[in-house]
Amino acid sequence: MPPTPTGLLCMLMRGGTSKGAYFLAEDLPGDPHERDQLLLRVMGAPDPRQIDGIGGAHPLTSKVAVISRSTEPNTDIDYLFLQVGVETATVSDKQNCGNILAGVGPFAVERGLVAAGDPNTSVRIRMLNSGSLATARFPTPGGIVDYNGDAAISGVPGTAAPVLLDFANTEGAACGRLLPTGNVRDMIDGIAVTCIDNGMPVVLAEARDLGVTGYETPADLAADTQLQDRIQSLRLRAGKLMGLGDVTDAPVPKTTLVSPPRNGGTISTRTFIPLRPHASIGVLGAVTVATAVLLEGAVGHDLAHLPAPGTAMAIEHPSGRLDVDIDLDVTTTPPRVIRSSLVRTARKLFDGTVFPRPL
Repeated sequence: MPPTPTGLLCMLMRGGTSKGAYFLAEDLPGDPHERDQLLLRVMGAPDPRQIDGIGGAHPLTSKVAVISRSTEPNTDIDYLFLQVGVETATVSDKQNCGNILAGVGPFAVERGLVAAGDPNTSVRIRMLNSGSLATARFPTPGGIVDYNGDAAISGVPGTAAPVLLDFANTEGAACGRLLPTGNVRDMIDGIAVTCIDNGMPVVLAEARDLGVTGYETPADLAADTQLQDRIQSLRLRAGKLMGLGDVTDAPVPKTTLVSPPRNGGTISTRTFIPLRPHASIGVLGAVTVATAVLLEGAVGHDLAHLPAPGTAMAIEHPSGRLDVDIDLDVTTTPPRVIRSSLVRTARKLFDGTVFPRPL
């Protein structure tokens, strides 16, 4: 039903290391412009504090998931991710979000879009931003979503029930191919980079090439305005090379600086979204970085401590690590991604009526 003057149905959820407002598509305006204007009022943007809305004053907590039953065969749910600006009146559908994805399956069961199994439920999800497919598997003992469990993920306190995410068709999700420039390595502003898209357009560069160690805290990186200027120059030029056009106001490509691992993992990362340092790393960003370091000649390949075949890759980030399984066929040119998978957690925070800021 359309939103009423008094409010609309909303569920606030933590998905992975992000937090967002989840809506049924039928509860939002069908016109994208009207929908986006409403969501800005719901989240309280533009405002650096988002004081008059439910946004958390950070890109990681100013996110929206729009869910509906899918009409496609072999798919249960359609999921549209929207990144709502904090200080800007922007709503972007130019990227996926694998963290918010972790809550989509449980939300679909909670809203009755998918029948729950016992003891687990699998939900096949079409990510409308890219057309990629994901399957989420999570516990539903007795046909009820159980958010409690013993799975821990870096960047989230405590434990929760595991949500296993399997991805398919993420290769070239936004750019059309895994290596959008046609090269494993390019030079931009005198810096060696790898431009890659396995679910998230990412520009990889070695941290030392930009004058940092790659082990700084997000706060230290945020204070380095000269570094952010260089990051912006890299991503603007990379965006055009990757076929994304002018990305001045776009959230992608992300830039990830890589360094040798410090804590027993595969590679150490510091990611910018797009200029603000990430407190951890995005799900599909981690999948894309893991894919890159498997490619001989790519930035980060020589820095990585690659595990034995069939073993998860541990992507280190400021809050800990994110383990990713990548099945990559490197015998083809270009390489072909067969599948990617990882474990996230999610939790329902509230379910009720949200009241948008008045016009």
